[in-house]
Amino acid sequence: MIDQRAVIADGARIHESVEVGAFSIIGDDVEIGAGCVIGPHVVIKGPTVIGENNRIFQFASLGEAPQDKKYAGEPTRLVIGNNNTIREYVTLNRGTVQDRGETTIGDDNWIMAYVHVAHDCVVGNHTIMANGVTLAGHVTVGDYVIFGGYAGAHQFCSIGAHAFLGMQVAAGRDVPAYLIVTGNPPEPRGINQEGLKRRGFSVEQIRNIREAYRLVYRQQLKLDEAIERLDALLPEQPELGIFIDSLRASERGILR
Repeated sequence: MIDQRAVIADGARIHESVEVGAFSIIGDDVEIGAGCVIGPHVVIKGPTVIGENNRIFQFASLGEAPQDKKYAGEPTRLVIGNNNTIREYVTLNRGTVQDRGETTIGDDNWIMAYVHVAHDCVVGNHTIMANGVTLAGHVTVGDYVIFGGYAGAHQFCSIGAHAFLGMQVAAGRDVPAYLIVTGNPPEPRGINQEGLKRRGFSVEQIRNIREAYRLVYRQQLKLDEAIERLDALLPEQPELGIFIDSLRASERGILR
């Protein structure tokens, strides 16, 4: 299962079912779970933990030192969950001690060619990142987020669950959950209605989310006022919870 031309450090811990292609290099303190397929010419440095059933294509670089001038060789980590597809030339860097010390990728993500995820990012589950997407350091990405080609996020930005960022969108502020954002400079265009349909949201739930969006973006209320009104709706419309949380948790200010 491991090509004889691969280079595997003695300190790597690799499940017996893992496949490793020719000329790949796996360093010390790398752990790879069952069912993973590592293509040729992949470089994985530790400390890195990779879960089960991940497919990593040729020329990817995982667990390299963060691109941060403050980094001084501290033993930070990259942690990748299960069932992810990581395509050609993807770069996923480890964390820094100035933050959480860990870059985290969840489960069932589809990460296309030339994507870069910088130090201390947290990526949820079921996300899609098209070719050339770039996340700067300390970015948080919720579940089911979709990035169009060459989109990206500024340091410390948060992208809420179920959001959709169009091609070449450069998010410099937090994107609340459920939104569609397009253009450069980016602008909110409504809610990700088609994505919500595909994920099983009911017609009523989608209507409620659309009305919540209009409350925040069309009624010229201060954000605190809008959140107060949304809070009153929450007991009967629990689907608004992650939208409200993403508004309330924003530290960089929401894209509005």
